[in-house]
Amino acid sequence: MNTDYGVRKQRVAVMGSTGSIGVNTLDVIARNADRFDVFALVANSQVELMLAQIVLFEPQHVVMANAQAATLLEEKLRALGNTTTVQTGHAAMDEIASHPDVDVVMAAIVGAVGLPSTLAAARAGKRVLLANKEALVVGGEFFMQAARDGHAQVLPIDSEHSAIFQALPDDASSWSRRIEKIILSGSGGPFRTRDIASLAQVTPSEAVAHPNWVMGKKISVDSATMMNKALEVIEAKYMFGVRPEQLEVVIHPQSVIHSMVQYPDASVVAQLGTPDMRTPIAYGLSWPERVASGAAKIDWQSLGALTFEAPNPERFPGLPLAWQVLNAAAGTPAVLNAANEVAVQAFLDERIGFTQIHAVNFATLAAVLPSQIASLGDLLELDARARSHAEKELRKYAR
Repeated sequence: MNTDYGVRKQRVAVMGSTGSIGVNTLDVIARNADRFDVFALVANSQVELMLAQIVLFEPQHVVMANAQAATLLEEKLRALGNTTTVQTGHAAMDEIASHPDVDVVMAAIVGAVGLPSTLAAARAGKRVLLANKEALVVGGEFFMQAARDGHAQVLPIDSEHSAIFQALPDDASSWSRRIEKIILSGSGGPFRTRDIASLAQVTPSEAVAHPNWVMGKKISVDSATMMNKALEVIEAKYMFGVRPEQLEVVIHPQSVIHSMVQYPDASVVAQLGTPDMRTPIAYGLSWPERVASGAAKIDWQSLGALTFEAPNPERFPGLPLAWQVLNAAAGTPAVLNAANEVAVQAFLDERIGFTQIHAVNFATLAAVLPSQIASLGDLLELDARARSHAEKELRKYAR
């Protein structure tokens, strides 16, 4: 992998280019066209948006996971006289993520489905910009060992983990020893002050209306339940090599302080910025340098008060599961992630109620016991078992 940014432009593969992270990544790349080239774009099924991205960024390779979408995209490209090759399928995604001409892989495919291609990038020694939480929540130490074996650079793109990375000492080998704890901040989502008794009546449209961030539907629901923060705690444990008891969550409604690191001398180092995913994306693309992100700067005169509060376990019962699964058998975080993906999708499809997301997660964790994790196949088998059980749990609540 080329790491000399003064020699040539970095070639970027954007996995999940039509999602919110992918769109923001392309925006940052467009602002820094002298430093980055789009080598490949990968998406699922959004043909019109992918078509527009191809015309604008002229990638050498395109992959659509959905075969019908790939066929339709090819037809539209030919009608424009564009000869860009379109591939389909997961093998093609893995091939792009590990392609010898790729320097940087933006891993932004949502869900466990993004794990294989992210793992392929790590094994191939790429700079992996990790926006896919599931690589660490599902893969954990297995993924990090693959990155070490492949000599990959794994840089966090979640705003919280990027903030933590910026606040930690330079020497990664000393992180757990030199810090006291990591404090992840969370907005509390749209229901931070809503009557707890009314949460059972929450609708999908209410749950995806985040007060600060513009995100995809799944992560917006996770923010509303604070399961996103539970997943981020798990991610932080593996990303930064700290102990579960060194991780804490605080609610910070303004989303200006993105996370903090507390040191033994009681000093706290925090990273601040407006709530815009282009900031951590730009930092990951250019690290250890910094480039223009397009994000608005903080207006200190009008900022107002920054407030903090402890998460209420009655309002957010899924949050404590992070520490529960980290202290359980290896692979347990993968069970939680699979159950939550199934439950959130069922809620978005109006098959279950909002508070029943937690019920499905709890029941699946209690019923599915992990086996030895020695390969990607083991992880995917465990993921499939957990999803199967979660689907059974859904039948208890089906509307």
